Amino acid sequence: MSAGHPELIAAIAAEIAASGPIPFARFMELALYHPQFGYYMRAPEQPVERIGWRGDFYTSSDVHPILGQALATQAEQVDRLLGQPDPFIVVEMGPGKGLLARHFLSACQRHRGSLFERLHYVLIERSPAMQVLQRENVARWFDCPNRLTWVNDLENLALEGVNGLFLSNELIDSFPVHRIQVTANGTEELWVDYQSGQFIECLRPLSSEALSNHVRRINTDWPEGYRTEINVHALSWMRQVAQLLNRGIVLTIDYGHTAQDLYRPDRKGGTFLCYSRHSVNEEPFLHVGDQDMTAHVDFTSLALTGEAYGLRTTGFTNQLSFLMGLGVEHMIQELEPDSPTFKAASHLLRPNGMGTTFKVLVQHKGILSPELDGLKYKPFFDSALTTRSAA
Repeated sequence: MSAGHPELIAAIAAEIAASGPIPFARFMELALYHPQFGYYMRAPEQPVERIGWRGDFYTSSDVHPILGQALATQAEQVDRLLGQPDPFIVVEMGPGKGLLARHFLSACQRHRGSLFERLHYVLIERSPAMQVLQRENVARWFDCPNRLTWVNDLENLALEGVNGLFLSNELIDSFPVHRIQVTANGTEELWVDYQSGQFIECLRPLSSEALSNHVRRINTDWPEGYRTEINVHALSWMRQVAQLLNRGIVLTIDYGHTAQDLYRPDRKGGTFLCYSRHSVNEEPFLHVGDQDMTAHVDFTSLALTGEAYGLRTTGFTNQLSFLMGLGVEHMIQELEPDSPTFKAASHLLRPNGMGTTFKVLVQHKGILSPELDGLKYKPFFDSALTTRSAA
């Protein structure tokens, strides 16, 4: 059998045996989110952790609280633009270990009392194992009535429209992706079969009309042998968010590109990667269920989908510029130079690292052309993220 979690491998192999090869997107969905054995769904074996310096990968919130502090500053501005609604709702989707929520709530409680008193923080989390970690990190606010709510997915968000902020940080890169390749027969999709005790890939026609339509929209005369990823699930997610937001802001942070950059002809191998113990590989069949899988985000398609369902594109920037617009330099000045905390905070701003690799897409609804501090500095030309063409 392929290396990895044995029960998960058996479950995926059984599905293939019953119905034949499955699209890679389905394989990735099972590997990461199988209800019992998926990478994110089951509790890690102690003392191993999934996310963090001792885990397979780390997020911005593992590095330093400064991102949560800056987001609290941005949320206060959004709160004023909305007329300080009661409640002001923050919906964090894919909250990881709950560190960003903890940093955000701490900053609001210390410095933004009016907002904190009206704040209702909703965590969207499908993994019971991750919910346990989140509850540990935000336990200090359990005594605050109506402060925290958990739901499994957006469909269970029992609210009559959100007035406030939809927030995600490094969520979309972990959505299951369809992997496609240009062959002599046209554009085909990577499917997964199971033979002789191991998973193998095979190329077949595209698995859905939605995928075919999206490929036609973004195809830029790719050469034969070109391989890339299509995140159809992200578009459905954006549609849900747009429909749930009544008035406010959608703020999406992740590593990715505009479609023009992501799908350029010379990026012929795609961006799909696996992470295990901070090492990187391109072998999804080696540690099935024991490693993370990711692909870079197509921010253009997210923005276009948002436009189609009522969101307007407020702006597009990188993490460095976003944090600088929110006064990160003043936050850093309070730290001791050359201290570990100073170096950690600086890690989020590195021009050749997290500072520019991570992008920030901001969208709005029910607010007339908001000017947000996080978009004060614009590292791209205004035409970099074109959102007025047909989706």
